[in-house]
Amino acid sequence: MKKLKRFLLSLLVMIMTFANISFASSNEKNVLRVGMEVNYAPYNFSEVDDSKGGVPVKNSPGEYANGYDIAIAKKVAKKLGMDLEIYKIDWDGLIPALTSGKIDIIVAGMSPTAERKEQIDFTDSYYDAQVGVILKNNSKYKDAKSINDFVDAKITGQLGTYHYDLLDQMQGIKKEQALDSFPTMIAATKAGTIDGYVSDKPGAESAMTSNPDLIFVSFEEGNGFEVDESLTSISVGVKKNSELTPKINEALKDISPEEREETMKEMVLLTTEDGNANENPTFLDEMSSIWEKYSSLFLSGIVNTLFIAILSTLLGFLIGLLVAIIRKIEVSKVKNKLAYTLHKIVNFILAAYVEIFRGTPMMVQSVIIFYGLKQYFDIDLSTMFAAILIVSINTGAYLSEVVRGGINSIDKGQFEACKALGMTHFQTMNKVVIPQAVRNILPSLGNEFVINIKDTSVLNVISVTELFFMSKSVAGSTYQYFPTYLITAIIYFILTFAVTRIILLVEKRMYGREFVYESSTGAKNVNN
Repeated sequence: MKKLKRFLLSLLVMIMTFANISFASSNEKNVLRVGMEVNYAPYNFSEVDDSKGGVPVKNSPGEYANGYDIAIAKKVAKKLGMDLEIYKIDWDGLIPALTSGKIDIIVAGMSPTAERKEQIDFTDSYYDAQVGVILKNNSKYKDAKSINDFVDAKITGQLGTYHYDLLDQMQGIKKEQALDSFPTMIAATKAGTIDGYVSDKPGAESAMTSNPDLIFVSFEEGNGFEVDESLTSISVGVKKNSELTPKINEALKDISPEEREETMKEMVLLTTEDGNANENPTFLDEMSSIWEKYSSLFLSGIVNTLFIAILSTLLGFLIGLLVAIIRKIEVSKVKNKLAYTLHKIVNFILAAYVEIFRGTPMMVQSVIIFYGLKQYFDIDLSTMFAAILIVSINTGAYLSEVVRGGINSIDKGQFEACKALGMTHFQTMNKVVIPQAVRNILPSLGNEFVINIKDTSVLNVISVTELFFMSKSVAGSTYQYFPTYLITAIIYFILTFAVTRIILLVEKRMYGREFVYESSTGAKNVNN
C-alpha cells in the first residue's frame, strides 16, 4: 500500500508539472506566435538544425522550420520589433488555433478564400502563384494544352483549398475525393490511384525534384483556370479586426516583388539540394537518406509516443479502477436515503462519462477539449498535457468496464466472507478483490497499452509531436511519401512487438509460477 501511495504521489507531481507548463502560454506583447504546417515545401518544411536559416519549432523541441513562409515571417517580425515563435499545427487546426488565441497569425501558404474570410481576416498578398496540374511523366495527359484536355482523368486537389474548387472548371474529368495533403496526393499519383492533382508552381517544383517521375503541366492564358486574383495570392491569416493587420500590411510593403521571387527561388533550391545528390536512388537509398537526415525527429516522436502511452495507460487504469469501485458500491435505500440518492446521481454521471467517451472518436474529443477549452473558457492547455488528459480519460472509460468485469469475476462468496469479518467496502476491495481482479485483467491492460501506442497518432489533429505527426513533417518536407511512412510503420511494429513480448513475459511470471496456498485444514493446494 505504501508503494502505491508513493507511486500515486509521483504521478501527481508529474501531472502538476505538465499543468504548470500548460498554463504558461507565450502571449507576451513582444512575441509573434506564427502557426504553419511545417510540411509544405517550399513554403514551409522541417529541418533538424538551423544551419540553413531554420527557426526552432516552439512545440517540437529539436525541430526547425524553414521555407518561404519562414522568410516572410522573419521579415514581418523584425519590422514589428517582435520575437518570432513558430508553432507546428496541422492544416485543419490552423484556423481553430488562431480563433482560440493559441497563435497570433497564420503564415502557411494560405489563400484568402470566401469561406475562410467568414472566420478570419487576411492581410495583403505576400506571394502570387501560377496554378497547373501535376501528372506522372508517362501520363497520357502529359501533352495537354488546355484544362479541358483531361477527359476521363481522375483529378483531385487538397482538402480545404481553392485548388479543389478549380476542378469544376475541367470538363469531362472524374473529380476524385479531396486529399488531406500534398504528400498524400503525390503518393496517390505515383501509385496510379489518381491521374494528377492541382498545384501551384513552387509546390510543383519541389515535388518534381524529389520525384523525377512527375511533371507540371501549365497553361497559356485563355486555356487555363479562371481564378480570382485573391485566390492565387497567398496571404497572412489574422483574427477578425486584429490590430496586427495594418502593421503586417506595412511590413509587407517593404518586400518588393523581385525580393519575393528571389526568396522563393532560394527556398525551392534549398529543398532540391538533397534531391540532386543521387540522380537515380533506389527505394532503399531513399529510406536510408531519410533516416540519416531525420532520425532525430523520428526518435523525438518515439519518445513522445511512448511517454504519452505509458503515462496515459497508468492514469487511465487508475481512473477506470476508481469508476468501477464507486459503481460497485451498494447503498441501502432504507437505511440511508440521502447516501442512496447521492450514489445514484454519481453513478449516472460516471455511466454517462463511460458511454460518451466510449461512443465518440478520440480525434473529435481532442479538438473539443484542446480548442474548445481555450476558446470558450480561456483554459490554455499545452499540447502534451492535453494529449495525456485526452488519452487518459478515454482509456479510463474503456478500462472501467474491463475492471468491472474483473471485479465481477471474483466469487461472490469472498464478498460475503469479508462482510462477515466486518470489513468495509474499501477494505474488501483493497485487500481482497482488487489484487485478484488486476491479475485477471492484466492481458487486457497490456492490450490497451499497445492500442494507446498506435492511437496516439490521432493526436496529430491538435499538433501533438508524436511519431505520426513527426512523420508527416518529414513526408511533407521531402515529398518522399512511401519511404517515410514505411519507416514509420516499421517503428510502430517494433514498438508494439516489443511491448507485447514484455507483457507476455510478465504474464508468464505471474501465471506460470507455482503458487502454494494452505487451506484451513492444513492441506496444501498447488496451482501450476
